[in-house]
Amino acid sequence: MSHRPPQSFAARRTLAVLALALAAASATVVAADVPKGIEQALVAAQQDKRGITLYVGGQTIGGAVTKIEPGQWVELKNQTMSRIVVRIDRIDAIAAP
Repeated sequence: MSHRPPQSFAARRTLAVLALALAAASATVVAADVPKGIEQALVAAQQDKRGITLYVGGQTIGGAVTKIEPGQWVELKNQTMSRIVVRIDRIDAIAAP
């Protein structure tokens, strides 16, 4: 039966902690890019005058983008409602044709 030296265990533990720290840092970078991507999709829909579908808290909201306040909210309109305001940080996903 071989016994591993304590340095080997410490090195592996340090490597594992470093890997977790790097994974968390990269997840933070990706999470920071999500609102930018959402805003870019909203701006594109507004410029192209195309309808989009927003997914917010398990619900879907369809409409045309009328106004965007970057980092704050987006205003939509559809056949049923003349004004729908959604906070950008609440948007889970966007579907655009």
